[in-house]
Amino acid sequence: MKKSVFAAAFAALLTSTSAFAQMDELKIMAPAAPGGGWDQTARSIQSVLQAEGLASNIQVENVAGAGGTIGLQQFVNRSAGDPTATIVGGYVMVGAIIANAAPVTLADVTPIARLTGEYVVVIAPADSEIDNAEELAEAMRADPGSVTWGGGSAGGVDHIAAGLFAQAADVDPRALNYIPFSGGGEALAAILGGQVTVGISGYSEFASQIEAGEVKVIAITAPERQDYVDAPTFAEQGFDLDVQNWRMIAAAPDISDEERQTLTDTIRTMSESEAWATELETRGWVNTYLDGEEFQTYLNQEIEATTAILSDLGISQ
Repeated sequence: MKKSVFAAAFAALLTSTSAFAQMDELKIMAPAAPGGGWDQTARSIQSVLQAEGLASNIQVENVAGAGGTIGLQQFVNRSAGDPTATIVGGYVMVGAIIANAAPVTLADVTPIARLTGEYVVVIAPADSEIDNAEELAEAMRADPGSVTWGGGSAGGVDHIAAGLFAQAADVDPRALNYIPFSGGGEALAAILGGQVTVGISGYSEFASQIEAGEVKVIAITAPERQDYVDAPTFAEQGFDLDVQNWRMIAAAPDISDEERQTLTDTIRTMSESEAWATELETRGWVNTYLDGEEFQTYLNQEIEATTAILSDLGISQ
């Protein structure tokens, strides 16, 4: 009798564990073109969730434009109440919402977790005459408009980092000649094609070309050198620049507390897996996982701080 009761309880435990362990369906919107950081984040989530058996049917959709705000608006308008719908975003989206005066903001979604952080690198074509941060600064001091920067959307972390470098180089950031692209792939094509002087983005978006020697790294926005790339920091070259891009995942508006908790539990379990740790190491991403009320507080602080930075740099509308 006791054995029968134990067996029944054990079977019930397995059933409940299995129900948590695997979501039947998950949709992830990457609000940018293929090849960029958000696309890589979405597909990394897809890969690890599948490898860990946490979700069985995962679809990734790309909707590019305006720093993720076009995708964000589509997501909010069509996904309300859908517990299987998610969107990736981050610091770039915070800035783009402000810079573009977007009608939809991150207050319209359900934040789940901050996942990763990534330092920004400035690169130039391998045959560029600019080899270091001081030479880049000198070119900008001589003629700011002649130095073109190719990076992510206006108001995003790339744009902010470029503006902060201009400030550190004693150049008016309002004179910055910044050309925004909807994804890392487009920016990289412009750099390799000689259409811009330098490119700026997260390391992962340029990693292959850096390793192949097709481009050279001028500097990275980390406070100290990073193991995954042989490149100097801005700080060691005399420019006080410490900028880290962070990325997150959010759910649709109007889902229940229980549905939000299920997604949070699934993403947290993914973030603690060896497969996720390997993915981060491969891509040069830092694990900055944060969820719940702590993440909501952090997000509110980032929105406030970014609003102030964009105003100082003359980037916001």
